[in-house]
Amino acid sequence: MRHVAVLALIPLASLVVTPLTVSPGPGRPRHAQQPAPKVWPSRPPVGIPFRPSHSITGIEFSGVYANYGGADTWYPSWGADNVLYSPFTDGQVWGPDGDTVQVSSASGDIGAANVATGRAIIRGDDPLHLTVTPLPVVHASPVPYDGRYPSANLMYHGIWYVGTYSLDGLKHPSCSNYCVLGPFVGFHWSTDKGKTWHAPPSTVTPAHPLFGETAKDSARVKLSAAHFVDFGKDMQYSPDGKAYLVGHGATAPHSHNGWIAGDQIYLARVTPTPKTINDVRAWEFYAGKDARGRPRWSKRFADIRPVLEWRDHLGNVAITYDAPLKKFLLFTTHGWPSIGPFDTIVLEADQLTGPWHLVTYMKDFGPQGYFVNVPSKFISKDGRTMWLAYSANFWPTLFKDHPGPIDPPGGKYALTLHKIRLLGPGPQPAGGTRSPGR
Repeated sequence: MRHVAVLALIPLASLVVTPLTVSPGPGRPRHAQQPAPKVWPSRPPVGIPFRPSHSITGIEFSGVYANYGGADTWYPSWGADNVLYSPFTDGQVWGPDGDTVQVSSASGDIGAANVATGRAIIRGDDPLHLTVTPLPVVHASPVPYDGRYPSANLMYHGIWYVGTYSLDGLKHPSCSNYCVLGPFVGFHWSTDKGKTWHAPPSTVTPAHPLFGETAKDSARVKLSAAHFVDFGKDMQYSPDGKAYLVGHGATAPHSHNGWIAGDQIYLARVTPTPKTINDVRAWEFYAGKDARGRPRWSKRFADIRPVLEWRDHLGNVAITYDAPLKKFLLFTTHGWPSIGPFDTIVLEADQLTGPWHLVTYMKDFGPQGYFVNVPSKFISKDGRTMWLAYSANFWPTLFKDHPGPIDPPGGKYALTLHKIRLLGPGPQPAGGTRSPGR
C-alpha cells in the first residue's frame, strides 16, 4: 500500500536489505534464516479489552522466510486444484522466467480514470520454493475516490472472486497516505482462472457500492478493506457453505478510519455464486448476539454490529481457520498516521463471532508490517506451525524518523512469508525466548 506516483520506481529492497538477505535476481524468491528462533514479545497497552488466551500463548518466529515479487496486497485463496490464487497491487511481479512482469497501480493520484489491480497464481507446496505467475491486470474506475484496491479474494468451486474497496484522502493533511477509508465496492469474477474477468453490474460502482456506504461529506464507513475468512482448500471448513467477509471501519466522528486504522471489526456472509456475489439481497450481516449469547444475522445492513471494538486500536483484518486446532486466528493491524510503525494484534477464538482472546500484541511489527494473514495451505498437521504472509516497509523515510532494524528480518515490500509456530502453555521450545509481559 504505497503512493505509487512517488514510490513505484524506487528500489525499496535496496533500502531495507539485511546481511541475511540473498538476492538471486528478478523472478526468484529471496530467502534466508537467522541464527536462532525468536518469540515475539507481547506488549499490549493498558486498557486492552481482550483477555489472554490460555491455549495459544505466543508466536515464535523461526527466522526462515521468503520474499516474492515487488508488490503488496497478497491474500492467497486455496483452490480445489491445490493452487493458490491472490491479488496484488502497487508494484511489479515477475513471471517464472524472470522476464515476464505485470505492474499494477491502484492509486488514482496519477490522474487516471481507471486504475489497475494485479492477479497472480501461486504454485508449489514449499513456501521457500513457490512459482508465482502474474496475470494481466484488471482495470476499474476509482471515481469519485482517489484509489480502488483489491481486498476480498476467494477461489471457490472453480470461480475466482476478487472484491475491491475505495480509498480517499491520499493527500489529506491529517496523515501521509490514504487517510479516509472508502466503501467496499463489489466483485469481479472469473470462471477461467483469471484469463478473463466479469465486472460488477453497472449498478455497483464506487459511487453506488454493494453495501450502500459512502465516505463523502465526512461520513464514516463500517465494513471495508474486507477479506474472506480462509476456510481451507475450496472453503472445505465453512460451517454452512457460506463465505464470510471480515472488514474494519469506524463510527466515532473523530476516530482514525483509514486503510490501516479503525475502531471496529464487522462480519458479513453469503453463499457465493456469480449471481449472488454482487446482490446485497443475498448477503447477511452480523447483528450482535441475543439474550442467550447466540449470534444474530440480519438481511439489513443497517442492523450490522461490530464483532470487535477498541477505539483507535483496530484496523485492517484477516481471519484464518486453523482446522487441526479448531481455532479461528485473527490478525488486525493498526497504524496512524498510516505510514507506521504499525502494531499487529493476534487473537484466537473457538467461534467466528467470539469471544476472542489475545495471543500476542506485536508492537512495531515490521516495523511497518501490514496486510498480515496466514494461508491455510501452509498450516502443519498439528496446527501449530504455519507461514505468516505480509508486506512491509514501503515508506523509506520511516527509517529516518524511526531508525532501527527490520524486525523480523526479511520483511520487505513483497509477498513475505515467515515460518512461525504458535506456542502453547508450558515450557518454551528449544531455542526460543520467553516473551516479557506474558
